[in-house]
Amino acid sequence: MNLLVTGAAGFIGSNFVIYWAQENPDDEIVVLDALTYAGNLSNINELISSNKLEFIQGSIADSELVRKLITENKIDTIVNFAAESHVDRSISGPDAFIETNIVGTHNLLKAAKEIWVDELSLSQHLFHHVSTDEVYGTLAADDRAFSETTPFAPNSPYAASKAASDHLVRAYHHTYGLNVTTSNCSNNYGPYQFPEKLIPLCLLNILNGKPLPIYGDGKQVRDWLYVDDHCRGIESVIKQGTHGDTYNIGGNNEWTNIDVVTLLCETMNNRFSASSSLTEKFPDSSCAKGGDAKQLITFVADRPGHDTRYAIDASKISNELAYQPREDFASGLNKTVDWYLENEQWWQAILDGSYRQ
Repeated sequence: MNLLVTGAAGFIGSNFVIYWAQENPDDEIVVLDALTYAGNLSNINELISSNKLEFIQGSIADSELVRKLITENKIDTIVNFAAESHVDRSISGPDAFIETNIVGTHNLLKAAKEIWVDELSLSQHLFHHVSTDEVYGTLAADDRAFSETTPFAPNSPYAASKAASDHLVRAYHHTYGLNVTTSNCSNNYGPYQFPEKLIPLCLLNILNGKPLPIYGDGKQVRDWLYVDDHCRGIESVIKQGTHGDTYNIGGNNEWTNIDVVTLLCETMNNRFSASSSLTEKFPDSSCAKGGDAKQLITFVADRPGHDTRYAIDASKISNELAYQPREDFASGLNKTVDWYLENEQWWQAILDGSYRQ
């Protein structure tokens, strides 16, 4: 395949191209990323320096650039990760979410349709769109999990913009015959996640002795999916999925936010107890002083429109594509903690802003 992967300097996108290059070494990969605040070129520098992918800085809303990349690189597969994705930011500044998630996705679809369908009549092509379970809205504690037929009911500007982009992808298949697939995933965690999200934020705050902010009562439920499992799921959809279909990718792993943070605190308590080097390296941590990281938990005012529960019914991808996540939460969280402890230079550059230079 000749892949154009958008947004691959971000969290999930970078994990995906690292995974794809390893598992599919004969494929050509071109990355298009605007390097907004959550885009970090260091995530994929090793692949760039070893010529395993070509990186282009630019926006998916740049029609001329998108057409040029598809044509010159003979792209036959687009994997669209490019998105503004932080709910809090969508509440305070929704415009960027409309521009990237809706207008940008439409620009990609339009270029793909014009080149693959209108100009080349290329039968072997695919536009894979990466989306979120947040398009489905929220669930009560006893509601059935989201399936691919659950009506959309987005509750934040972020979720609404992703829902709109999902509809556009579907429309380009049914109206123009563009080969498309869509995957809607649950909450991801793992290496390279920008430290505004719950797990890396709390992990780094534990190391630096800072409060662990928990919205409301912390009882919001999320289905947690280790990022490598997500990448394998996307690969399954790209290679085996039915064109025009949507596949939910989940971790079968529901946890409340407060329980996630509590488990993380216990994990870090154990790490510090077992390693004197951590105490020397992170002296500001309460764990380094014999304290319990759980003492840092601080409940803060809930955010507007905060969804109560997300849960993924992943039976379709399991039954049709024989996909199952490999990591349970304990193993995935330990791998995540290991990565952040071993890659302090990566996250320190984000905390001090030098990653943007």
